[in-house]
Amino acid sequence: MEAVMTKKVVIPETLSEDGKQYLTDRGIELIEVPTTSGENILKYGKDADGIILFVDQIGEEVISQMPNLKIIARHGVGYDNVDLKAGANHGVWVTITPHANAATVAETTIADMFDLSKNLTNISMAMCRGDAGYAMKHRGFDLAGKTLGIVGYGRIGHWVAKKASALDMNILIYNRTPRESPYGQFVDFDTIIQKSDVLTLHLASTPQTKHIIGKAELAVMKPTSVIINLGRGSLIDEAALIAALRNKTIAAAALDVFEREPLPKDSPFFELDNVLLTPHIGSNTVESFSRMATDAASEVVRVLNGEQPQWPVNQVK
Repeated sequence: MEAVMTKKVVIPETLSEDGKQYLTDRGIELIEVPTTSGENILKYGKDADGIILFVDQIGEEVISQMPNLKIIARHGVGYDNVDLKAGANHGVWVTITPHANAATVAETTIADMFDLSKNLTNISMAMCRGDAGYAMKHRGFDLAGKTLGIVGYGRIGHWVAKKASALDMNILIYNRTPRESPYGQFVDFDTIIQKSDVLTLHLASTPQTKHIIGKAELAVMKPTSVIINLGRGSLIDEAALIAALRNKTIAAAALDVFEREPLPKDSPFFELDNVLLTPHIGSNTVESFSRMATDAASEVVRVLNGEQPQWPVNQVK
């Protein structure tokens, strides 16, 4: 791939050095910003040819003011924070990095399963407060023999099933398009909701998946069950989940994504002792960030060289 000369790309200053090196080695000028908010992009990089985007929202208001923009390369697989139509209307490709973080997010899912089942974070925090007796009053549960329900069987769901298959769990899978899997049994949505001891969500954010877990679904889950969401915040009706956790309709939850990010400081989630909260860090490893940065950078270079991107999520005329 030949170098792209005299082009500018807006990137988050925390982008992996591998991604930065990939771009600079090909003659691209970096415009590093604290966050890729619309305000920062327009303030520092209005004339940029490309953007590598984390989770900030970007739409018509920003895209229409950037005459040189050719590509918005998402650092990850979700793209609900980008207005695809606005991009297409202005000749701007939107791309993702589908192969970079699936196994990592699956590992984080398994980590959440272990944390919830053994109550590790709460026990550790209680110990730090001097409450050594907390653990005996808040015992965990074995994963072996329990039912794991995986909602969404794309790359991440597949990896979760594969890794969890070593835990002696009964694995159920729900996907809009059922297919064969060596790791679990495909079932309908009602079955997976009712039978799962651990329910984990790995769906994209679409109008069809919005609040796929709501009051009705939570009401029929086992009172001993736990739910994990490393997909998108919109998958769960947060008000319904907060009520279910307060009322012990379900036992616990682990949430890495939220309907508003960052999670507002006044969120009722912070008042609960049966929810594990993390700030969208499902793929937060050195290796995964390097792969995402490099893959996003390669898409930028490809488009700025006049080539078609490998992983577009919109179509440019």
